[in-house]
Amino acid sequence: MDTDLALVLGLLLAFLAIPSLLSAASDRRTHRVSAVFLVLAVGLLLYAFSTKSGGYQIDDIPKAIFRVIGRFT
Repeated sequence: MDTDLALVLGLLLAFLAIPSLLSAASDRRTHRVSAVFLVLAVGLLLYAFSTKSGGYQIDDIPKAIFRVIGRFT
């Protein structure tokens, strides 16, 4: 898996997990799915940051997102 793709998927899963976690906590439900999303997101982000030579800087993240979008369009 490409590191840019892992970064974008990790950010997307984290973005989806946080509202789900907050909703489950406010309704006093178990938050299994959102916890799994969050664990997967952290794993993908750690993979992306650790395998990219030189790592990612903050200004590289939008560029990586646009590279991944450009690849699929």
